[in-house]
Amino acid sequence: MITLMEGDKAPAFTGTDQDGKKVSLADYKGKKLVLYFYSEAGSPTCTIESCNLRDNYGLLKKNGFEVMGVSPDEKAVQKKFEIKYKLPFPLIADTSHDILEKYGVWDQKKLFGREYMGVLRTTFVIDGKGIIIKIFLKPKNKAHAEEILAAIQP
Repeated sequence: MITLMEGDKAPAFTGTDQDGKKVSLADYKGKKLVLYFYSEAGSPTCTIESCNLRDNYGLLKKNGFEVMGVSPDEKAVQKKFEIKYKLPFPLIADTSHDILEKYGVWDQKKLFGREYMGVLRTTFVIDGKGIIIKIFLKPKNKAHAEEILAAIQP
């Protein structure tokens, strides 16, 4: 369950991206970070959301944002996702769910009456001081970059 709120300090983390590189929140000190959590690389909704961020990556960067995705997928799956959709940002392979749990997005879900553990698709926008300035609980997958830019004026 997501208990973090806007104004809270973002939980510190270190993970491994699709290239095997260690990436941490501390690497983004002084920068605004769009940290988006998605359930599965290649799933329809997650692909649409990731491609929207890709298609608007230049505009996000121009407005001072960096982008990072996190899912429970293996590193090799993240790499295939990056290559297939030409994603220009790090994708963290959080197979242990450590980061997902720190942010409260690894939780009980229900689909067609079946309960299971999964990712609550959520985006946290974190400022250069590590403070959460915006949380999108149900991002608009087809217009996510646009909603980020509209919500956070440079």
